[in-house]
Amino acid sequence: MSKSNRSWFSPIVIIAIVVVAGVFAFGALFDIDLPFGTETKDHSPPVIVNQIRDLAEFRAAEADMEVIVDRERDVKWVPAFLAGERVQYVAVGTVDATVDFSSLDDGAVVVADDGASATIIVPAPTIGAPVIDFDQGGVMNRDRGVLDRLGGVFVDNPTAEAALIAEAEDKMLAAAADSDLLERAEENTTATLTDLAMALGVEDVRVVFEQPRTP
Repeated sequence: MSKSNRSWFSPIVIIAIVVVAGVFAFGALFDIDLPFGTETKDHSPPVIVNQIRDLAEFRAAEADMEVIVDRERDVKWVPAFLAGERVQYVAVGTVDATVDFSSLDDGAVVVADDGASATIIVPAPTIGAPVIDFDQGGVMNRDRGVLDRLGGVFVDNPTAEAALIAEAEDKMLAAAADSDLLERAEENTTATLTDLAMALGVEDVRVVFEQPRTP
């Protein structure tokens, strides 16, 4: 390409870009459909279903939990405004009590000869792992000394809250164990199984919870 052609090419390209940009701006301003409309394409691969499992757990009761973890770290012989940290973390979540029906066999239901009464033997309910709702909780307050604040500028620790979350989960489990969650689970399981048996014509239903075997 000659020098004269290059000298004409640059202004033409600049003018074309300005015109196209003006057209897009005009269309966006007055909400006009333009032939240069954008199109979004999804190139994601299809979802792969690795495994489907049958669930045989009855969620008998659920406890809503809110825990505040207040942890303070002091540096010996150093004033708190220079070094140290105090953080308050709020965790919101749920803890379920479930009954596992997967191990039940034919002997789990004992029906009387006349069919009027039955005894149902099921495992005792157990407390599951807490489920934290991270959208509802988080760090409520964090006070750090000057040196810790300066160090935080240069060090990025994305797992800094992992210990706080673990402590919150432990507190939730302890609170669930001290509550009436398991008793409520037994009551709800008894009511559900009794209603099912009575719907089949059984008049007298007795539900027995088998305590877990100690290793």
